[in-house]
Amino acid sequence: MEAHDVDLTAPFGNGTLPNPVTTASGCAGYGRELARFQPLVELGSITTKTIMPYPRAGQPTPRMAETPSGMLNSVGLPGAGIGYFVEHELPWLAERGARVLVSIAGERVEEFAETAQALNGRPGVVGIEANLCCPNVANRGLVFGGNPATSYDVMAAVREVVDPALPVYAKLTPDVTSITEIAAACVRAGADGLSMINTLLGMAIDTTTMRPVLAGLSGGLSGPAVRPVAVRCVYQVHAAMRAGTMPVVPIFGMGGIRTGLDALEFVLAGASGIAVGTTVFNDPSAPLRVLTELRQALAERGFAKFTDAIGFAHHHQGVQP
Repeated sequence: MEAHDVDLTAPFGNGTLPNPVTTASGCAGYGRELARFQPLVELGSITTKTIMPYPRAGQPTPRMAETPSGMLNSVGLPGAGIGYFVEHELPWLAERGARVLVSIAGERVEEFAETAQALNGRPGVVGIEANLCCPNVANRGLVFGGNPATSYDVMAAVREVVDPALPVYAKLTPDVTSITEIAAACVRAGADGLSMINTLLGMAIDTTTMRPVLAGLSGGLSGPAVRPVAVRCVYQVHAAMRAGTMPVVPIFGMGGIRTGLDALEFVLAGASGIAVGTTVFNDPSAPLRVLTELRQALAERGFAKFTDAIGFAHHHQGVQP
């Protein structure tokens, strides 16, 4: 089979996207820098960095550190707020034909809903991704995605105010005992899809200064080091869907994807979309390159359609992880 014969149409919410590749939130800003290296319209979608209802400076520096297999960041969700994004960034993206998945967050449930509501009817917006890894000031600073109840509350509040035709995804943290339980709560609350996974909490200490490297002490670990964890999470949640213990919804898989074969691993585990993140920092052309490599990998394995490969590893499953 020739690579160009593979149908890359990918499930998204209750509809589809022309291909499964997006950017991981936080790794390509609002797309302006990325557009210098590839036409944004050629990606299935572009996921923005997380936007909050108000301007935010983020964490003090230093707030990024390289690790042997990725990086730590405690950037702290800086941005100009939803008003600026809607007025200045979104029109620019829409003019270029980008299909925009807007990542949102808040420090309270009400702030998630306020930010999401501002996106109703906006040109270019194809969906909303609720970043449940934001600290909840009403709950001792614990992240919303740390337990099923607060995850449910956020997703229910967002789904209530968002146009029913606009898909809402839940971005999940791996730093939990049972990610399947959290995922199921999000879907019960109305999530149309899941984004898995966010960074793992990590820390680095400089052995010369003998102090933490990051000003914020701990940060999110991303890059190739987290990929096995991310694949496991996607596999477990997709397995629960196949077993009928939770409804079937599309999953965006992400975490350390650098090549088409990395992407294929997520698809075989159950992902119906792929987000390319940390590798963009050293290879801005990575999203389209990964898409090309994924198409070739599917053709080499005899898949005429991208959807035929989703969850294929479960067909020959042994003991559950």
